[in-house]
Amino acid sequence: MAETILLLHDSAWKAAIVQQLLAQSSEGPFVVEWLRSCVAGLERLNDPMKNAITAVLVDLSVPGEQGLETFDLIFQAAPHIPILVLSDLEYEELARQAVHRGAQDYITYDRLDNHSLSKALRNMIERAVNSEALFVEKERAQVTLNSIGDAVVSTDAAGSVTYLNQVAEAMTGWTGADALGRAFGDVFRIIDGKDPEHTVNPMAVAMQQNKTVGLTAGAVLVRRDGSESAIEDSAAPIHDRRGRVTGAVMVFHDVTQARAMSKRLSYLAHHDYLTELPNRLLLNDRLARAMAAAHRQQQQLAVLFVDVDRFKHINDSLGHAIGDQLLLSITGRLVASVRSSDTVSRQGGDEFVILLSTIAQAEDAALSANKILTALSLPHRVKEHDLQITVSVGIGIYPGDGTDAETLVKNADIAMLNAKDNGRNNYQFFKPDMNEHALERQSLESELRHALDRREFMLHYQPKMDLETQSITGAEALIRWRQPGRGLVHPEKFIPIAERCGYIIPIGKWVLREACRQTQRWLDADLAPMPVAINISAVELRSNDFVQGVQAVLQETGLDPRYLEFELTETAIMQNPQSTIAVLRALKDMGVQLILDDFGTGFSSLSYLKGFPIDALKIDKSFVRGLCINAGDANIVSAIINMGKSFGLRVIAEGVETREQFLRLQAQQCAEGQGYYFQRPVAPDEFTQWLGSDLSATVFA
Repeated sequence: MAETILLLHDSAWKAAIVQQLLAQSSEGPFVVEWLRSCVAGLERLNDPMKNAITAVLVDLSVPGEQGLETFDLIFQAAPHIPILVLSDLEYEELARQAVHRGAQDYITYDRLDNHSLSKALRNMIERAVNSEALFVEKERAQVTLNSIGDAVVSTDAAGSVTYLNQVAEAMTGWTGADALGRAFGDVFRIIDGKDPEHTVNPMAVAMQQNKTVGLTAGAVLVRRDGSESAIEDSAAPIHDRRGRVTGAVMVFHDVTQARAMSKRLSYLAHHDYLTELPNRLLLNDRLARAMAAAHRQQQQLAVLFVDVDRFKHINDSLGHAIGDQLLLSITGRLVASVRSSDTVSRQGGDEFVILLSTIAQAEDAALSANKILTALSLPHRVKEHDLQITVSVGIGIYPGDGTDAETLVKNADIAMLNAKDNGRNNYQFFKPDMNEHALERQSLESELRHALDRREFMLHYQPKMDLETQSITGAEALIRWRQPGRGLVHPEKFIPIAERCGYIIPIGKWVLREACRQTQRWLDADLAPMPVAINISAVELRSNDFVQGVQAVLQETGLDPRYLEFELTETAIMQNPQSTIAVLRALKDMGVQLILDDFGTGFSSLSYLKGFPIDALKIDKSFVRGLCINAGDANIVSAIINMGKSFGLRVIAEGVETREQFLRLQAQQCAEGQGYYFQRPVAPDEFTQWLGSDLSATVFA
């Protein structure tokens, strides 16, 4: 079920960025309700007719509002709802003060990205859930203790029992009749909490000292049948009218459950609620101790940051119950893969951190990582499902990669992200340049958010050619980013970052609109009537309003849908095949053409290929590159061409760079080609001039 997040922000564009980040978050799903003012926010928090708010995101630098007063009002209205403060750098001190007043955390906009925001929000919500669970257990324990009546017993001056109430009878196993007149020590055998070898008689002590006394902590009552109960009590002397001690009375109660509950609460405070693995708090404590020991003994230790690849797709397709069972299966295999002296902890979500308390050399950590990769790659049987997963592992070594717990875990996390960038299902050791790469990625991400507003993006166009008729069949629109201070940033460098932080959505909308406008201009100018292809990412394909957005742009630009093509990779359409098919069919019904890009590099089966409404296959350039020099690549190209024909699909070869490649493709009756041999990607004006030239003379000469 989606978490409802209340966003209080008076800036529409900043609010839109936050909404976009959370809409594509791997930690979601989140439903963001955006309100501009504190007053509206308070009304929403107090509205019992709407969905409960799970967390609040608030910017305290709202003009016209008093920052901390605004926070205090929100916190007073919903003290149990976690609050995350969003802040510009200039208001960071205000954000820190809000944390001191009860906010869970704060994030400055320069650090705001899909990963940091969603992780901070998810961790904040999980802490609130755990806090609520702890509170509920405490309340339950308190109610239980209040409902248990105290036991009461009295003795005379000689220490003989004179009275037991029903609770005392139940706790001791003695009836009042049997106990009456017996020595207190015969009926109540109480073991001293400080010295288990000795028994105590609090009644005698109270009479001797003539004052109220209590049992030592940890005292145990031995019942008549030999069973034991933890108790707490106080005994007081009884006086006659003259003040002389005539006996004593003791009031006590069973605290066995309370002590067990206390232990349980202590356990929950240091362990993950689902897997019961040590949590971040306990890991940090163990890591600090292990570092101190390693420092004294001049040894090394390692931290492995383990993240499950594409875990969100399992939750989305099979549900969170299956996802939780999978996490339990993963937990079991992780624990079995390391030594009993090591620590496996869950950081939250699908992230685990493993402390290898001692290693002789860095290769030991690599062996452990390989063992984990192998163990987790075997199918996980969850109910009727056999789930195949992979993980990415980052390794940090003490002391070289960090001399404190926070730094070492952070660097292992950076190494894990590098493992994901290197294709997932592998491990990577932390290296200092990874930190530089992470900082560069952060910088790029920050600049990327302003690129649209600053009009730094442009589209270049590259033609697709009919290899038999030597005529143009279409063009592909390719985005370029000219970033001040960096020059031309390659799409392979910034597109993955845009996908990760969710900013690919507005970028994709801009590309779609610009390409449709340009195509309509060429049609209006009576140049070659050709479709223009746009690359669509998996993130865009999964967005809820993608199909409606395409319809809106086509209506806005007046472009006939038959002049629009979408290129999608096998990986993109295979991430969630069932929902993807529905989206592709809606696009086909609209009249848009669909091309399967980079064909041959993915893992889709022919049965899936048959089920998707695809119009064309695009042979990956890696195969075309080896067409004339590698028999294996030549066979793959031939097989794809023949398969495309058998399915009634157009086949396009990309990356054609030489005449020899062109002639070989032409001989194999490949329908179309694209590449530097025909034309490089060029700006719209240059492409327009090229369209007006003699193509047969300029391209196939």
